[in-house]
Amino acid sequence: MSLVTLRSFPNHVEAHLLKTKLESEDIPCFIFDENMVTMNPLYNVTVGGIKVKVLEEDQARAQQLLEDMEGLPYKNDQEEDVTCPNCGSKKLYGHFISNKGIKGVLSSVSAFLLAVFPIYVRTVYKCKNCDFEFRIRR
Repeated sequence: MSLVTLRSFPNHVEAHLLKTKLESEDIPCFIFDENMVTMNPLYNVTVGGIKVKVLEEDQARAQQLLEDMEGLPYKNDQEEDVTCPNCGSKKLYGHFISNKGIKGVLSSVSAFLLAVFPIYVRTVYKCKNCDFEFRIRR
């Protein structure tokens, strides 16, 4: 009985959401390095994030479930599909951390010099087809 890493996450919330979904489909799974990353987020890169692992014999089913979930389009508050305003694609990365622009560059430089987390980041959608980043206006 060996375990394989299905996915790594930068925070424990996303890892537990996946764990809940997998367990609802009767796929046993385990979370590794949660305490290490939660107590000191700077270790996230060092340990490779919070890992969700499944049994080797369940890997194919779990991977198929992940692909099915990722194939679903994102929805806005009115339950309409979110599409890229640049190319119209529904294939998006959700909750993408971006530091484009002058504020992002200055934040990254200051974070590097001061050895702290970036002060300014934006959470956006990013199109998988054209790499366009956008926010949904409310």
